[in-house]
Amino acid sequence: MVSLLMEQLINLTDSIFLGHVSQIDLGASALAAMYYSAIYMLGFGFSLGAQVVIARRNGEGKYTEVGKVFYQALIFLSLFAIVVFALSKLFSPALLRLLITSDNIYQATVRYIEWRDYSFLFAFPLLAIRSFFIGTTNTKILTANSIVMVVCNIVFNYLLIFGKAGFPRFEISGAAIGSSLAGLVGLIFLIIYMWKHVDKKRYGIHAVFDLKLSLHLLGISVWTMIRQFFCIAPWFLFFVAIEHLGECELASANVVRSISMLFFVIVNSFATTNISLVSNLIGAKKSEQVMQTCRRVINLDYAIGIPLIILAFIFSDRLLGLFTNDTEVIQTAFYPFCVMLSTFIISVPAYTYCNTVIGTGNTKIAFLFQMINIAIYLLYLFILSRSPNIPLAVYWTAEQLYVLVLLALSLAYLKRNKWQSKVL
Repeated sequence: MVSLLMEQLINLTDSIFLGHVSQIDLGASALAAMYYSAIYMLGFGFSLGAQVVIARRNGEGKYTEVGKVFYQALIFLSLFAIVVFALSKLFSPALLRLLITSDNIYQATVRYIEWRDYSFLFAFPLLAIRSFFIGTTNTKILTANSIVMVVCNIVFNYLLIFGKAGFPRFEISGAAIGSSLAGLVGLIFLIIYMWKHVDKKRYGIHAVFDLKLSLHLLGISVWTMIRQFFCIAPWFLFFVAIEHLGECELASANVVRSISMLFFVIVNSFATTNISLVSNLIGAKKSEQVMQTCRRVINLDYAIGIPLIILAFIFSDRLLGLFTNDTEVIQTAFYPFCVMLSTFIISVPAYTYCNTVIGTGNTKIAFLFQMINIAIYLLYLFILSRSPNIPLAVYWTAEQLYVLVLLALSLAYLKRNKWQSKVL
């Protein structure tokens, strides 16, 4: 949880700093961050598939196989990072021009993306290392790594966005440069730690390429790759729809989105860890404990999240004001903020049970659920965008619809019990 929280704090600090530059930079950073995150989720999806297999081998006691799986993931994600970087450089400006109506927002978004592209070269290999530590249930080092990245990002942002200590004032470009440099520092940190502290003999960690195993990993991961992409892509389209409402609405939506990411960390950290727990349980022939584990995860989610929701509502003015001193943006953000807080209650079981499906190895069915869900979500957004004078808060109910459908589909599948015989 702390690891994911630290990662989200990178985007959070970008929004806080840019909120004190201009409405345009604050709003554009939302579009740019969602665009980057959608592509990033392709790599994250592959790392989840690798994590499932690593956890299964770990649960089976086949420790030497863990290193082999890890190296296939590292090779694939490193090569994939180069391809994604090149394609983004070639096509991102033209694609964003088709979607964004405001010239000011478009120019600011492109200035962010042209520097944030470099993060792919560091973030994707880091995902492979992350899948190793989570799959072997050794997550403490990820917390330390994330703290290092956040501290670096804050320092780089301060220096580069505002032009302090003799650096040029880059504004939104400075946020992207800072985030990319923080990713590089994080990758170096984990490489050094893994080299010095991981038992290489126990886990069979040595450079090896196994084409058959790589294709096996891709076969498992391709559905989570596409699914994770479509987890974030609708968010990008959501902000494209908001951008048509105006610059103030887009800036307000970014403030709410930034705060919502803190609650999403709670949900997603437990849900993602549940993938490894479920896969380890099945590997250890304890499938009957899976649903009980899910209920415990949900209870822990609520125990941590609900008190934070109450505090966030009580101190909403101060929390929203942290991101900007523009009273118009703060007032516009309040009601969407309340809708976002209420969404947490239903998102907890929805993401827990959906990631349980992934943990069983049935990534294809999880992808199918995602496609059904996204079709409904986008249809709802389309209807809203075609209706005049719809308040920003109503747009935020699309997220509630999304998690309700996800919950219903995931529970329906798990209650059938056919997943217990899945072989990886």
